[in-house]
Amino acid sequence: MQGDSARITIHHLPGAAGPAHPEGGTPSAPPSFTRRAAGVMLGCGTALTGLPYFATVGLALGPLLLWSRTRRYAMAALTAGVRRLVAVERLRRSAFFGDHFPARRISDRRALRYLAVRTCTGLLTSVVVGLLGFGAVLAGLLVAGLARGTLGWWELLTQVLLGSVLLFLDVQGLFSLEALDSRLARECFGPSERELLQQRIDELATSRAAMVLAVDTERRRIERDLHDGVQQRLVALAMLLGRARRAGRTPEQADALLEQAHKESREVLAELREVAWRVYPTALDSLGLQEALAGVSERCGIPIRMDFTLATTLPASVETAAYFVVSESVTNAAKHSSATEILVSVRQHGPVLVVRVEDNGVGGADPTGSGLTGLRGRVGALDGRLHVHSPSGGPTIITAELPCA
Repeated sequence: MQGDSARITIHHLPGAAGPAHPEGGTPSAPPSFTRRAAGVMLGCGTALTGLPYFATVGLALGPLLLWSRTRRYAMAALTAGVRRLVAVERLRRSAFFGDHFPARRISDRRALRYLAVRTCTGLLTSVVVGLLGFGAVLAGLLVAGLARGTLGWWELLTQVLLGSVLLFLDVQGLFSLEALDSRLARECFGPSERELLQQRIDELATSRAAMVLAVDTERRRIERDLHDGVQQRLVALAMLLGRARRAGRTPEQADALLEQAHKESREVLAELREVAWRVYPTALDSLGLQEALAGVSERCGIPIRMDFTLATTLPASVETAAYFVVSESVTNAAKHSSATEILVSVRQHGPVLVVRVEDNGVGGADPTGSGLTGLRGRVGALDGRLHVHSPSGGPTIITAELPCA
């Protein structure tokens, strides 16, 4: 097959929230509740270190920060310690919450703002945790009083109702503060809104350029198929008909030429139908994706095993892209891979359709192949991703992820 020779793994489509993952990596399992609770408790301790730092170093360097001649050096001294404390916070988020942020240096202003806000939220979290512990002690005293029989049922009911409301507010406050902590970390260590917007603009520009290139490549291929295939056969058909019309031919010779011309016309129709099918298969509109892929299997000279599992109806654009991924991959395998078997899998994983084509050929894919380059542009136009794994010796695996929403 033709394609990118780099090993690619399945990526989740980017979302607006949630932990960031390293570029090219696979998302890990979410941390357990115990691990996150330990991270919250450790955050209370790190906040208690930020407060005395600002109280001592910040106040000591305050006068120097107000003087223009010493402001630069005082700010450098202040941010040196701030960066160490921020590095601890970043490590805490990675170790206990599974966050992975891009490895880059953040600005001094952003580091100072993050540590200041993080110290305040951490202290507030410490207060909420302390209230939760105080509530647990009162609950123990309530149970002890009930066991000794010194507590009436009406007083018990009142205490339970009041304690339940306070417990709900306390726990809700902890979850809200943890969510705020996560948002602060994303804003500090992750890309900014402007950077995300610029990244999206770059992706759209790249996708548009790739789509234009794919359309031009497809036009050239259609012209080449018509010129080198259909046109040549039509010229041969015209020559056969001309020879049959010439005078001096015996009826037997004319019948033989007409029979040959009839055979050539059938081959021309078959090739023209094949070219039209590669432009756009009408079976997608009339029969659906599964039947259209069955047609690909019937026309391929290599045995194909099909695994087709869909839970919902797909948009027409997604079905078209999935069809061409399978069709082009199968065609490349039949031409270049020397494979004896092809496995095609079409499965829906939540909002993403995953199309996987694997052959047992020789591998060693060409990263500059026009076929897969066009597919990458077609898939990218839908905000999808096309991944190719083709080591020397095989197998070649092509995976396309197409968002269905």
